[in-house]
Amino acid sequence: MDNVLRRFSRAGPFPNSIRARRSLQFCVVSALVFIGASVLFLMFTGHKDAEAARARVTHAVEGLLPLIREGEIPAVLPGGDDLAIQVLDPRGRTVGASPRLLGHPPIAAFPATGHPVHAEQVLCPPAGLRGCMIADSYKVDRPDGVWLLHVAVPQSSWYGSTTVLAFVTGASLLLTATVAAGTFYVVNRDVTAIDAIRAELAEINATALDRRVPLAAPNQEEINLLAVTVNDTLDRLEQAYNQLRRFTADASHDLRSPLTAVRTRLEDALAYPQDTDWPEMTAAVLAGVDRLQAIVTDLLTLARLDARAPLAPERTDLTRLVDTELDRRLRRVAVVKDLQPDVVADCDPLRIARLLINLVDNAERHATSRITVSVRADESAVTLEVLDDGTGIAAEDREVVFTRFARLDAARNRDAGGTGLGLAIAREIAEAHRGTLTIRDSDRGARFVLRLPVDR
Repeated sequence: MDNVLRRFSRAGPFPNSIRARRSLQFCVVSALVFIGASVLFLMFTGHKDAEAARARVTHAVEGLLPLIREGEIPAVLPGGDDLAIQVLDPRGRTVGASPRLLGHPPIAAFPATGHPVHAEQVLCPPAGLRGCMIADSYKVDRPDGVWLLHVAVPQSSWYGSTTVLAFVTGASLLLTATVAAGTFYVVNRDVTAIDAIRAELAEINATALDRRVPLAAPNQEEINLLAVTVNDTLDRLEQAYNQLRRFTADASHDLRSPLTAVRTRLEDALAYPQDTDWPEMTAAVLAGVDRLQAIVTDLLTLARLDARAPLAPERTDLTRLVDTELDRRLRRVAVVKDLQPDVVADCDPLRIARLLINLVDNAERHATSRITVSVRADESAVTLEVLDDGTGIAAEDREVVFTRFARLDAARNRDAGGTGLGLAIAREIAEAHRGTLTIRDSDRGARFVLRLPVDR
């Protein structure tokens, strides 16, 4: 149907409105259905009329044949507009006839005088009558010769009567118009609801992210689902935008602080070169540059993770990887290894190593005297834990620390050695591996737990 309508559209003007197009489509389809049903109904009605006419002929013949054989034929035979009867003697004279045929010649020019006792033709019209009629001629043998009985009934149209044809045509047109009107009403209602959603979306911008699209009527479930989905998307967009604003503000602050310190050092050195301890000033500027580099590196890492850069997974001996990374440099506190041998995981070893270093660096900044790193495996996952013996993290702050540039009021506030992005990067890496990174309860300090699923 769409292909047919598109051909019509190419051939000439065609409505682009969904309301008009869908209404026209359903109107055409319903019209075809009603036409087909009407034709079948009219054919059935015509067949019934033909059977009724044949029944009238049979009834008339069965009533007249005994009278003809006995010779008791009345001059006026029963009949009417739908039945004409004639009885002819062997000489061809009309012995009896229905009122319409009184005084008229024989209606049939094909008398059944041969071997068949019955003949039938359609005459348009028979002699003395009007219109096309089905004429039947019957031969009746009597001692004085062959008598003829002619019976004619109107020929039935394939559709029956004109009254039935007019009724069916009117009903089909009325039903088609009703379907078209109902379709337009339903489509218009749905499109109006969609237009309301579109209009509201067109008004939403960066300064009005708190606005939401309206819901449709309760009986428009699919459109309501669309509106709910759009609102959920707007919720996430608003949350991401607010997070981006906070992230931008925090990043600007964290970048501005070391830049300001470096600029102040250099300006003081240029203003008072004779009073400047150049080696000490150079070391301080280099420390600021290192901090800037660390922040920029972490920002680039987060940008790649946010862009869902593909992993490079491979079968990795997690025990060996952790052992190797922990031995790369000395720590200010003792690092205790509790590593189950031969723990293998499908992961990107470079990113898991980055996750481990971030967790250990964070633990080192807040540990008192010891960090414990453990690796375990069970049937469903491999587990990496980093535990320090510091002051720990309050339960209400255990999700806050994974946000970017998070600052806590407690004693575990980020010190000058961190960028505020390490834990956020660690969680992003965990989620990229379809794993989880959480903070669990411990007797003392903070206990970070990484779980990676085991593919089977």
